Amino acid sequence: MKPALLICTIFALPTFADEYSPPARDAYPDRVLWGDTHLHTHLSTDANAQGNKNMSPADTYTLARGGSVMAHNGMMVKLQRPLDFMVIADHAENLGVANAVQKRDPVLLESEVGSRLIEAFDALVANGAVDPGTLRDFVYGTGQTAVDDHGVRTTMWHRVTRTADQYNEPGKFTAFIGYEWTARFENGTRHRNVIFKDGADKTNQILPFSARDSANPADLWRFLNQYEHLTGGEAISIAHNPNLSNGREFAVEDINGKPFDLAHQTLRARWEPLLEVTQIKGDSETLGVLSPNDEFADYETWEGWTVISGQGFPDTPPDAAPDRTRYEYARSGLKIGLEQQATLGVNPFKFGLIGSTDAHTGLPAVREDNFWGKHAIVEPSAERVTHPRYRWRLAASGYAAVWAHENTRDSIFAAMQRRETYATTGSRMVVRFFGGWDYQDEDAHRPDLTAIGYAKGVPMGGDLQPAATRSPSFLIHAARDPHGANLDRVQVIKGWRDRRGKLHENVYDVALSDGRKTDRQGRTTPVESTVDIKSASYTNTVGDAELTTVWRDPDFDPEALAFYYVRVLEIPTPRWPAYDAKFFELKNLPQGVPMVTQERAYTSPIWYTPSL
Repeated sequence: MKPALLICTIFALPTFADEYSPPARDAYPDRVLWGDTHLHTHLSTDANAQGNKNMSPADTYTLARGGSVMAHNGMMVKLQRPLDFMVIADHAENLGVANAVQKRDPVLLESEVGSRLIEAFDALVANGAVDPGTLRDFVYGTGQTAVDDHGVRTTMWHRVTRTADQYNEPGKFTAFIGYEWTARFENGTRHRNVIFKDGADKTNQILPFSARDSANPADLWRFLNQYEHLTGGEAISIAHNPNLSNGREFAVEDINGKPFDLAHQTLRARWEPLLEVTQIKGDSETLGVLSPNDEFADYETWEGWTVISGQGFPDTPPDAAPDRTRYEYARSGLKIGLEQQATLGVNPFKFGLIGSTDAHTGLPAVREDNFWGKHAIVEPSAERVTHPRYRWRLAASGYAAVWAHENTRDSIFAAMQRRETYATTGSRMVVRFFGGWDYQDEDAHRPDLTAIGYAKGVPMGGDLQPAATRSPSFLIHAARDPHGANLDRVQVIKGWRDRRGKLHENVYDVALSDGRKTDRQGRTTPVESTVDIKSASYTNTVGDAELTTVWRDPDFDPEALAFYYVRVLEIPTPRWPAYDAKFFELKNLPQGVPMVTQERAYTSPIWYTPSL
């Protein structure tokens, strides 16, 4: 009997130009991820000196990922929703030293200068000469009180990088390695947060470049360039608190009055794709003195450090010094960037926008109803609204939102580099912003709005390609935070440089809730407030859950450099002192304490450059 013949037929799978499944074809980032790029733990000397003795990087990551931790006031803390990514940006200057002094860390005792530092501090404690500022001043001092020992610095930095790698979980939570470069000069500050895309295998090849190495931001940028050449890694620098820079953040001249040249401004454009526009120490979008026709300017304006005696910071109210503040706020900085582009051929201030907390508590909690303050000394208590150091001036702000493909270091870092980001003051509203030449009104109502946005134009952070005479169109979609307030309105802020070299700005209400319309002067009635201050509550009976539109620039000049960004406002809601007053049953608060706020989002701009 002959054996049966087994015939095997191999079927090749058909190949197609496209996939049948639409998500498999999507090449655009479809996830908005929420994070904080500016958080301090007990490793920062100023945080430690003002009450943060125990909140470690591990504790911060635990909270950010959805866990609970105990704050310094003995209360338990938990975020309503976890964050997607985190940058612990402890100060590079004397990183970890204050904590090591207090805990008599063996690595510090092993160094000669470190052991002397511990002995000297122990003597202060024994003599009862320790107060909240002693440790900060002691460690920030010069000479023997400043630890520059290579072994100490290396150990501290490797602890930071190792912990970030430990808590980084691709696809679920991203822990970036980073630090803060903290320069103080001219009665002001110019701080930067440095973020590395890489893990400890690359970041351990360097030590953080600090303001002790140089107080010149250009030297920091050169260091980052050296880092990339040395390791093959990637890094960026993010400026924050331009509102405290004493007119230096967007200056076009050095401190001696010499104009920055093309090389310097190109260097800044290369290394600083983002600006932190809102945080606990105030909002840096714009001021009324700079934007007199903007009714929503002067939001959470930080009025200087006059509440802190002896700090040496400017005590002139911001609105009294327009010549100085022009160089301190983001919108005017964006306009100055257009001026520099026309003059030098490069725009050094072509930055996207993010928010972050700058909390020194180790707690990235900035919802108005879950606000844990800047320092441990102003965590929730019956006294913090009237605290002599900060009082009610602290802003419950902010967060960074990025549009990314996935929750990984590579994907989020790429989104930051291309500026596909936006800032919020603590809310998690979802915002899309596209610019192009061919958007139609019906595109705003299509279920595939996002795909159309990318197909016909560029997203926030992008550049419009020049056109002949047509006016650009912008596709905008905003949705409320699902755990928050309805939306009041969507605005487009435009800045431009006209043919005579003059700088201008305008604010357009492009989508309004509750069926409101603008009049001939472009004004509209305010949205109703439902806030009940006594009960610290509001209702979503006003406003809209979503606002979507296609808007065309009615004042377009094809020969004028321009930028556009979107500002989204929520309906009025209680500000954090109202929640404090209810929880602690406070009576007779000081006059003038703001109890109502309108949370907002700022997208990264879209720029237009005329053809040559």
